[in-house]
Amino acid sequence: MTNAHEKGHVVIKIATQTCVPGLTGRDITEFLMTCDTRRYQAWWPGTHLRFFTRDGGPGHVGSRFFMDEYVGRHRVRVGGRVIELDPGRRLVLKLSRFVPLPVWLTLDLRDTDDGVVIRHEIAAGFRGAGRVFDPLFRLHFNRRFATDMDAHVREEFSRLPALLATERAASGAIG
Repeated sequence: MTNAHEKGHVVIKIATQTCVPGLTGRDITEFLMTCDTRRYQAWWPGTHLRFFTRDGGPGHVGSRFFMDEYVGRHRVRVGGRVIELDPGRRLVLKLSRFVPLPVWLTLDLRDTDDGVVIRHEIAAGFRGAGRVFDPLFRLHFNRRFATDMDAHVREEFSRLPALLATERAASGAIG
């Protein structure tokens, strides 16, 4: 977890980078944009509880999503909107809980010969006068949460190739 100075305001960032053999960036963005609760639970039973997306228009930008999962001992229930999607390369979600929050979840994806490198980042922080509320983010996005999120990201993405292979085998798809 780092505090970075970005565009004139403090932003809390929690970032993890991991490499997943046997997947492509497109596998990940397609899965996330078509995921439902059944598939989400199959991805990581007992940890992933609910997930859905509601299409917002061409290319999924504007789509709403909701996820409910455990990150370590923390139960995380959050929704939001897809604000950027470059299939196979980048996905940016703006999070909300009752109201939009200055919190973004970004997946940057880079295909390699062996699989995909994933950079998962949560960034939070207010601009302008709202910065007085930044300490509230530090209560939630603390070192323990950052450690738990790092472990969570590494474990969940390491599980995805097996789920997608099972789905492909069940559908008769090759690849």
